[in-house]
Amino acid sequence: MSAQPKSLPGSTSLVERKDKALHGALEHLAPGPWLERPDTPEGVITAVRRMAPVDAKYAPFPDTLEPRLQAALEKRGLKQLYSHQAEAFARVANGEHIVVTTPTASGKTLCYNLPVLDAILKDPAARALYLFPTKALAQDQMAELHELTALITEAGGEPIGVHTYDGDTPADARKTIRARAHIALTNPDMLHAGVLPHHPRWAKLFENLKYVVIDELHAYRGVFGSHLCNVLRRLQRIARHYGSEPQFICSSATIANPRELAERLAERPFSHISESGAPRGEKFMVFVNPPVVNRELGIRRSYLAEARRVAGEFLRRQLQVIVFAQSRLATEILTTYLKEDFETVPGMAEQIRGYRGGYLPLRRREIEKGLREGTVKGVVSTNALELGIDIGGLGASVVTGYPGSLASLWQQFGRAGRSREAALSVLVASSNPLDQYVATHPDFVFEGAIERGLIDPDNLFVMASHLKCAAFELPFTVGEVFGADTAELLDILAEDGVVQKANNRYHWMSE
Repeated sequence: MSAQPKSLPGSTSLVERKDKALHGALEHLAPGPWLERPDTPEGVITAVRRMAPVDAKYAPFPDTLEPRLQAALEKRGLKQLYSHQAEAFARVANGEHIVVTTPTASGKTLCYNLPVLDAILKDPAARALYLFPTKALAQDQMAELHELTALITEAGGEPIGVHTYDGDTPADARKTIRARAHIALTNPDMLHAGVLPHHPRWAKLFENLKYVVIDELHAYRGVFGSHLCNVLRRLQRIARHYGSEPQFICSSATIANPRELAERLAERPFSHISESGAPRGEKFMVFVNPPVVNRELGIRRSYLAEARRVAGEFLRRQLQVIVFAQSRLATEILTTYLKEDFETVPGMAEQIRGYRGGYLPLRRREIEKGLREGTVKGVVSTNALELGIDIGGLGASVVTGYPGSLASLWQQFGRAGRSREAALSVLVASSNPLDQYVATHPDFVFEGAIERGLIDPDNLFVMASHLKCAAFELPFTVGEVFGADTAELLDILAEDGVVQKANNRYHWMSE
């Protein structure tokens, strides 16, 4: 038997809100009698939570902001900044390394674009390196930067070169990017394999490297984060060789220890900005546990069928919805189901799309654009859209099965309500034990501690590999510290013939 659900706080607002479609969907999913009789044939509502709307906190443009940049922002309709954006600009101007962890859709992008563009306008030689965990996110941010830099040029500024440098970059464009990019957007893999080993070609970047931006910091946990820390050690080592000392600007989604993780990754002291000045609309979260169809075996109705019903309810009310599936197969199944449900509605089936890894980049960009412009009403996605790609302000999100961590769950919930309008997020539990625990113990989600991001960059296997890479890039001097036990590892590499020690330096000798 499911746990008795909590009452719905502030339920009177359901008839007071202007957004009747969303509140109508909520009334359909969680009407009063369900809360009294959870085991109805339609399903089981185990929890309903409401987050009250929050007003914006504004701050004026900084006095030191470059006038052409301010003019470009005003042309976009920004007359002032949110308080956390102004604080980020001030802290960066003070020389601090910062990590920003405000909620989704709170304008974190401007927290790093503002100081970077300001610095480039004041010193055209300045350079910045942006790191994103995925190529899709880099492409999305490049589009945002191109729009802003075009307005800066219109305001009288010199053209600012913004380019992505990843595996999709044509070979004939790479030389131009190395010479002209004021801002290079890449990912850790390309930085490791395509930039650092060829640093002489990137001399202009490293000589003038002022900022390193790391977006979606929470993604760099475990082994991935341990590798990134060593990549950043190599990056900073090369930057010092060229006479620069870059400043780090990081942004992160929900995570328990953002400052600690940032300091472990970059091995620098960080300031933490967590209080958001961005407004937020009313937000509802509903937990749905599919009804039991075989009590003897404890089998519940398919959670995919339940997610199909819930998402269909949103689409029938013309609400834009994103459905998160746990696998590529589930993504295709749900997409097919929803298209079948609306095949009799003219043009509706074409407005329901799937989104997952394996799709061609042009197709993914087309879907993202459709979500922003409203021509795509529903999308079924793997966690590929969990990161901060701009897909506009969706009215609802449906999460099919607990994604395995509270951080991921809140990220997927946060894809709805990226504007000031009301939003609704639904978790549909599957039959596996972890999902059943979450569904019947909703306080685990709403009151539980978010997971911490932990890394071990001095792991012998991880660090030794990057030590070889670093030795290939630049010789080591005796006494130079790269990580734990650097001297001992260099001596071992010398014994193995990988490096050669001569004149108090270790030189690369292998292939």
